[in-house]
Amino acid sequence: MRALIAAASGLVLALALVLAVTALGAPAGRTSPEPLLTTVPPHP
Repeated sequence: MRALIAAASGLVLALALVLAVTALGAPAGRTSPEPLLTTVPPHP
């Protein structure tokens, strides 16, 4: 019986976390104006 209660409470907690993240929405992000380096710079 304890295992069933623990599983149910974990499921409720996970669902609450998903709903909280969904309610907050995705953070507003932007891309960097500088391109990423894709090659290793030459050694001096």
